[in-house]
Amino acid sequence: MGVKSYRDLETWQVSMDLVAEVYRVTKLFPRDEIYGLTNQLRRAAVSVPSNIAEGQGRDSTKEFLHHLSMAHGSLCEVETQLLIAQGLEYLT
Repeated sequence: MGVKSYRDLETWQVSMDLVAEVYRVTKLFPRDEIYGLTNQLRRAAVSVPSNIAEGQGRDSTKEFLHHLSMAHGSLCEVETQLLIAQGLEYLT
């Protein structure tokens, strides 16, 4: 049976878990990061499943792949920001 919705995609499901985890850990960041790293990290994390969903809802494979590429870029951004947070000892 084929994919009927972006919700059927495992990558979307896992990326939704990532968003929840990012929100959970960024609650522990210093208050002065609320408009800095916390906001940036949350926005990048939200962008991952959002782009997957938008791409799956498009009319062509080319557009879907373009949005998957954007989701991948956002995922790299999340990874970098988590490494920054770790370097600042906000995370272990």
